[in-house]
Amino acid sequence: MASATDQLTGSLNFGVIAKATELKNRIWFTLAALIVYRIGTYVPVPGVDAAVMGEMLRQHGGGILGMFDMFTGGALGRMTVLALNIMPYISASIIVQLMTAAIPSWETLKKEGESGRKKLNQYTRYLTLVIALVQAYGIAAGLEGIRGSSGAAVADPGMFFRISSVITLVGGTMFLMWLGEQITARGVGNGISLIIFAGIVANLPSALISTLELGRTGALSTFFIIFFLSAALGTIALVVFVERAQRRLPVQYPKRQVGNRMFGGENTHLPLKLNTAGVIPPIFASSLLLLPATVAGFATDRTSDTWLQTIANMLAHGQPLYMTLYMALIIFFAFFYTAVVFNPTETADNLKKYGGFVPGIRPGQQTADYLDRVLTRLTVLGAAYLCVVCMIPEILISHYGVPFYFGGTSLLIIVTVTMDTVAQVQSHLFAHQYEGLIKKSRLGGRGPRPR
Repeated sequence: MASATDQLTGSLNFGVIAKATELKNRIWFTLAALIVYRIGTYVPVPGVDAAVMGEMLRQHGGGILGMFDMFTGGALGRMTVLALNIMPYISASIIVQLMTAAIPSWETLKKEGESGRKKLNQYTRYLTLVIALVQAYGIAAGLEGIRGSSGAAVADPGMFFRISSVITLVGGTMFLMWLGEQITARGVGNGISLIIFAGIVANLPSALISTLELGRTGALSTFFIIFFLSAALGTIALVVFVERAQRRLPVQYPKRQVGNRMFGGENTHLPLKLNTAGVIPPIFASSLLLLPATVAGFATDRTSDTWLQTIANMLAHGQPLYMTLYMALIIFFAFFYTAVVFNPTETADNLKKYGGFVPGIRPGQQTADYLDRVLTRLTVLGAAYLCVVCMIPEILISHYGVPFYFGGTSLLIIVTVTMDTVAQVQSHLFAHQYEGLIKKSRLGGRGPRPR
C-alpha cells in the first residue's frame, strides 16, 4: 500500500514539474520579448538629433507628447525606431470595436466565433498600418521644423528623410504588434498590455528618483513625499479593490428531461464588473483634452496671439476648466465604452435562448431592461471611481511637479495589467493541478477492487 502511494505521489509530482516547466518557459519567453522591446527603445531614428527632441519634450512635456512619451517608455523623447510604440494598434483596436457595433456585417463576424475573430483581427492590422503611416509622416514632417539651442533636429531634411523615417517608424510599430501577438500566444498575459506596462514601469525608478531629488533640494518637503507615496499606495489598493468588485446577478436554468435523465436545474450568476470600461475612459479623455493644449502651446512659441496663450493657460494641468473637462470626458467615455462592450439586449436573448432567467424577471425585454438598469448604476459608480483615481494625482502633478508616471492613468494600467497577468499564471497553475488530480484518480482506479 505504501509503495503504491509513493508511486502515485511520484507520478503526480512529475506531472506537476513537467507542466511547471512549460509555465516557466512561457514566463522566460515573455521576459525575453520584453527585453527585446526595451532594447528597441534605444535604437535611434537615422538623421535625428535626439538631444533637440529631448529639449523640445522637456519644454512641452506637460501636454499630449508627455503622455505619449510615458506610454512609449521614453522612446518618443529619444526619437527611436519604436517612437510610435503600440499606440496605432490600440487606436485601431478601439476603432474596430466601435465599428463592430455600428456595422451589421462586422457585428455578424463578431458572432461567428473564431473565424470571425480572425477576420476582425486582420482588419485591425490593416488599420494599424494606415494609422501608423499617417502618424509617422506627421512626425517626420514635424521633426524638420523643430529647432533647439544646439541647432535643428534634422541635419538633412527632405523627401528622402521623410520616406526613411516613415519606413523606420512604421516598421517598429508593426514589429511591436507582431511581438505582442507572440507574447499572447507563447507567453503569459496579454502581449499588447504588457508592452505598455513595461514602458511605464521601466521609467518608474527614474521618476521616483527625480521626486526624491526634489525633496533633497527642498522643493518638496519630507512630509509631502511621505504623504504622496502613501497616497500612491492607497490609490493602488483602491484600484485593486474596485477592479475585482463585481455585481453577481443570479441566473437559474430550468430542469429538462431527455429520455429517462434530467438535465439542467443549475443556479449560477452573471458577473458584471463595477468598472466595465477599464482604462479606456482616462486614456481617451487625456488624449482629447491634451491635444488642443499641446497645439496651443506650440502655436504660442511661434506667434504672439493672446487668445492662444489664454487657451493654453486655461487648459493647463490643475486649472478649473481642465479639471472640469477631464472629469466630464471620463464620465462620457465610461458610459460610451460600456455601451459598446456590453449589450444588454444580446445578453438577455442569449439567456432566453438557453433557457436561463433572472429570478423575478421575465425573460426577453424585461431582462434586457433590468440588465441595462443595473449596468447604468454600476457605470455611475465606476465613472466616479475613475474620476477620483485620476483627479488626485492630477492635482499633485500640477501643483507639485510630480512626474507623469505617478498619474492616475499610469497607475490604472500598471495595476490592471499586473492583475490580469497574475490571474493567467494562476489559471495555468490550477489547470496543472487539475490535470495532476485527474491522473491521480485514473491511476488509483486501475485494477479490480478487493472483495
